[in-house]
Amino acid sequence: MDFIDQLKQFSKRVEGLRDSIQTEEATKTAIIMPFFSMLGYDVFNPQEFVPEFTADVGIKKGEKVDYAIIKDGEPVILIECKAITENLDRHDSQLFRYFGTTTAKFAILTNGIVYRFYTDLDNQNKMDDDPFFVVNILEIRENQVPELKKFSKSMFDIDSISSTAADLKYVHQFKEAFKSQLDAPSDDLVKLFLQGCYSGTKTQIVIERFRPILKKALNELISELMNDKIKTALGGSGGSVSLTETKPQEESVPTQDEKRVPAIVTTEEELEAFFIIKNLLSDVAPMGDITYKDTESYINILYKGNTRKWICRLRLTEKQKTLIIPDAEKKETKFVLTNIYDLKDYKEALTEVLNRYM
Repeated sequence: MDFIDQLKQFSKRVEGLRDSIQTEEATKTAIIMPFFSMLGYDVFNPQEFVPEFTADVGIKKGEKVDYAIIKDGEPVILIECKAITENLDRHDSQLFRYFGTTTAKFAILTNGIVYRFYTDLDNQNKMDDDPFFVVNILEIRENQVPELKKFSKSMFDIDSISSTAADLKYVHQFKEAFKSQLDAPSDDLVKLFLQGCYSGTKTQIVIERFRPILKKALNELISELMNDKIKTALGGSGGSVSLTETKPQEESVPTQDEKRVPAIVTTEEELEAFFIIKNLLSDVAPMGDITYKDTESYINILYKGNTRKWICRLRLTEKQKTLIIPDAEKKETKFVLTNIYDLKDYKEALTEVLNRYM
């Protein structure tokens, strides 16, 4: 079985177990140890995978990290475990203390679902504040698979991973910087783009004039690239879409509760699902007629922005992805999705709903 298939199988196992696991010990036994076993380590061999590894910190003796992976008699990876219900943000300081007292080059902090990989890129023998690699076992991305495989027993090489770690760190930082620029292009970025297309003096007034134009251009480009990717994945065709598309407004007068500012965040996964549905229905109605309205609990896919003419609803969480389709009486029928690309299997049902509104 290929490594990626092992990961997919393991991800399904974790999804099925997560609700029944409540303690740290149960998390270790049911998820974390099997994860490292999948990477090829003999988790029952104390010469290779040591539980309760002693990592004395200063004057404090007997400090122990949950596990240490041993190579040639020395620890190379320290592993600190938390319960599956724990937020890892509060626990990296403990691993930070252990790191400098051993010869280990890497450290992993995990709750069985999220695995944070650390090293010492900024200062030698001092664990970095931020991980260079983060994997959510329930949301493995294709580009993460080869990086994770480098930590398997058969491929583990300190020098190779150290080099990769530096690259991954900067890739992450570049992504964050790019996200920031997509939201609010800086003066320098606006000037850079103006160099090739604007011959006048680039005063602050000119920069302010072109800032929203550049923002629109960058976001439209991302939308076009995403649209092409989705069309390829679906093997179909469709028109262009836009990340900056205006959300339709409710036709009814908002109630007092609706006037409050909701905590609504439209995720990339929700947008991609919306684009998939637009493409699926492109041969039934103009793509511009398929819109969406996001809420705190689900994203609503609408016909011409009319909330009474909803085609489907999507609840996309880490735990479960659900498609909700209305019948002729607006009674909801729910379908559990493995991932958003399963939406293509429901084209006929979505088309039937849309035809009722046309």
